[in-house]
Amino acid sequence: MITSPLPDLDAWVAFFSEADLPVLRHTAQQLTELHANANKSNARVISSVILHDPMMTLRVLAYIEAKRNKSRNTDITTIERALMMIGMEPFFRDFQNLPLIEDQLKAHPRAMLGLLKVINRARKATLWARDWAIYRHDLDVDEIMVATLLYDAAEILMWSFAPQLALHVSEQQKADRTLRSMTVQTEVFNISLYQLKLALAQVWHLPELLTMLMNQDNANHPRVKNVKLAVDLARHSANGWDDAALPDDYKAIGELLHLSEEAVMRRLGLDIEPRVR
Repeated sequence: MITSPLPDLDAWVAFFSEADLPVLRHTAQQLTELHANANKSNARVISSVILHDPMMTLRVLAYIEAKRNKSRNTDITTIERALMMIGMEPFFRDFQNLPLIEDQLKAHPRAMLGLLKVINRARKATLWARDWAIYRHDLDVDEIMVATLLYDAAEILMWSFAPQLALHVSEQQKADRTLRSMTVQTEVFNISLYQLKLALAQVWHLPELLTMLMNQDNANHPRVKNVKLAVDLARHSANGWDDAALPDDYKAIGELLHLSEEAVMRRLGLDIEPRVR
C-alpha cells in the first residue's frame, strides 16, 4: 500500500505497471462457477462477467497484448474477441487464484466503499454509453463499452493501492464542490489521474482505439463524445439528480443524439422538468 505520494508520473507508472491488479470477489466467484460448468460457458457469457469489473477488464486486455503474436497486426479491442483469441481453457488456467480487492482493502473499509462507488458509476456510464452507441448505429458498440468502463481506471487503481490518499482527495472534493478534480489530484498525488490513465494505457499497450476513445484531445469525435458524456452523466448524477451540471449534460447528449433535452430525459427514465431558458 502507498501511504505517501510518489514523486512524479514516471514513479506512479513504474509502480502500477508491476502491480498485480486485484479483482472483485464476485468476479472471481462467477468465473470459478463458469469454469465448473464449462459446457454452459462461452466467450459472450464470460465477457459479460468480466465487463462488470474494470480491474478484470484491464487484466484481460493487458494479458492479450503481452501475448501478442508478431504476426497479429490488428488490435483486440473487445473482451469477447480477446477471449476467443486466448481460448477458454487457457483463459481459466491463467486467470485463477487472482488477488481480491476485498482482501487488499480489508483494513480500509471507507476506501472499499469509495472504490465500489466508482465501479458502480463506471457500470452505469457503460450502460448509458451502450444505449447511445446503439442509437447512433455505432460500428462497434463493445469498443465504446470497454472504453467507458475503463475511463476512470486510474481512480480505481488509487483506491486499491493508495486508499488513504484517495480518501483525502474524495474528502476535499466533498468539502468544496467548486474544486477542480485535476487540482486536488495534483496536490495529493503529485499527478492528475488523467495523465496516469493515458501513460498506463501506453505501458500496458492497450489498443490504440481504446486509448483514443479515452483521450480528451479527441473531444469532438462523436465516439469520444459518446464515452465522455456517459462518464460525465454518471459522475454528476452520483451527486443527486439535482446536480447543477446535469442540465448541460442533457443538452450535450441531445446534441450528440439529435434529440431534444426532454427526449433525452425520457430516454434516461427521468420525470424531471427541463430547465427554463
